[in-house]
Amino acid sequence: MSEIATSPIASDVNTIEGILDRALQGGDISTADALLLLTQTDPAIIEQIRVTADKLRQQQVGDTVTYVINRNINFTNICEQHCSFCAFRRDEGTEGAFWLSTEQILAKAAAAVELAATEICMQGGLHPGAKIGGRSLTYYVELITAIKTTFPQLHLHAFSPQEVEFIARQDGLSYADVIIALQQAGVGSMPGTAAEVLDDAVRRVICPEKIDSATWIEIVTAAHQLGMPTTSTMLAGHIETPSQQIAHFDRLKQIQLQAIDTRSPTRITEFIILPFVGESAPAPLRSRVGRDQPILADNLLLTAVARIFLGNYIPNHQPSWVKLGLEGAKTALTWGCNDLGGTLMEEHITTMAGAKGGTCLSVADLQGAIRSIDRNYCQRSTLYELI
Repeated sequence: MSEIATSPIASDVNTIEGILDRALQGGDISTADALLLLTQTDPAIIEQIRVTADKLRQQQVGDTVTYVINRNINFTNICEQHCSFCAFRRDEGTEGAFWLSTEQILAKAAAAVELAATEICMQGGLHPGAKIGGRSLTYYVELITAIKTTFPQLHLHAFSPQEVEFIARQDGLSYADVIIALQQAGVGSMPGTAAEVLDDAVRRVICPEKIDSATWIEIVTAAHQLGMPTTSTMLAGHIETPSQQIAHFDRLKQIQLQAIDTRSPTRITEFIILPFVGESAPAPLRSRVGRDQPILADNLLLTAVARIFLGNYIPNHQPSWVKLGLEGAKTALTWGCNDLGGTLMEEHITTMAGAKGGTCLSVADLQGAIRSIDRNYCQRSTLYELI
């Protein structure tokens, strides 16, 4: 028997080709298959994975790259929690702490409308003092009502599962109570942030005060059942292992399958990998990770595997230009992504951690990046309706 026939590397190549062929035929790949793809180091094999992800992107969503004109508003950085990756949070009364008034938020929304924004994305710290009449939910509802009353045309993409849990805990309410109240006030969709990695061993290290994986899944599932679309994310490239990354993908897939099986009126609309930026993050985790900025090559391979594993269920994949820079995000459009995200106009959480991608891109910036890779572009709504 020849050396090639007995080589484990040759055997792996045959297995990988079979996995990629099955994906291209529209089939699912297993978590073991995905892990095998994610742990490849041979540049030729990685290129095969990239090409497969790019072909699947074309099959599943076409060649048009979408973007949204939006404004990000982080309304407070005062937070009860102490996540080990977060350089954004402050204690009340300390230097750099802020809590925007409703008037300041409306001014930001007005400026966004002047620039043709269709979406406000709003999240903030878990501020125990953010209450009206002793009620947390009343504060959030009145804030949303003020924005929607003034700018009814704006889609409000607001308040993560962690924020829903915080409001429910503060006021002794169920998650459904909170979601329904926010929805009735005018929230149109829920950001799938605070997911970090849906593995409790990882969460106990990087965000021990945050909700556990089961609670995040419970809140997102409840949102779908109540008609609230969500997005999904993963904080990647810190202490998590490749197997934990794939398990995270699988949990998102199971959420989507449950929404399909139960005929929930809404589902996850997009998936975003958020690579860890540690330049200004708290020292213990930064030291443990051992670098300040994302490794682009690692992020691109993870992006490709995400498309191959999740694309049949979550068709829209977006890179983070804030974390990767516009050039890195543009490259990710050839590794399985089909959306370039939003203009943002401002961003504080990642920027305060030391990200180099900036906080605002113009529509011309986004369109130019898309044109440079010979793809068509189209503005979209938050829920991926083409504008």
